[in-house]
Amino acid sequence: MQRFFAGIASRSAYLMGHPMAFLLSTLACVVWAATGPIFNYSDTWQLVINTGTTVLTFLAVFLIQNSQNRDGAAIQTKLDEILRSVAEARTGFVGIEHLTDVEIGQIKSALEREVLKKAAPDDPSTPDATVEELLETCREADVDSPALTPPDEKGETPA
Repeated sequence: MQRFFAGIASRSAYLMGHPMAFLLSTLACVVWAATGPIFNYSDTWQLVINTGTTVLTFLAVFLIQNSQNRDGAAIQTKLDEILRSVAEARTGFVGIEHLTDVEIGQIKSALEREVLKKAAPDDPSTPDATVEELLETCREADVDSPALTPPDEKGETPA
């Protein structure tokens, strides 16, 4: 059942994103609008477009979300494999998608600061911190945002 639904969801998402789908939808709206005078702009005439668009939108949300979930999981799995296979990569990053948004933001900020720190002149390269160490650094300093300005020649970040 899941494979069947995944196939329908993938195909539907592809078709809904195709330029022809836009053109057909536009054509349907134009035809509907053109028939307004024929039906005296009745409540039934309005109900046709309202019901049609509501039902299609409702179904499309589930189909598109299913496709997005599968795409996200596949991309995450591929990234995890790259992390696992690259010798210099920190394998502790595998699975960080399960952390909270705040924790992921803190890790991102800590990584940006780490890159800026390593870019500082006369700074010996230090071993890369683990995910836990990066999070702990953020908690200790109560830091939520990165230093966006690169260090100057003295290794200091301008204000």
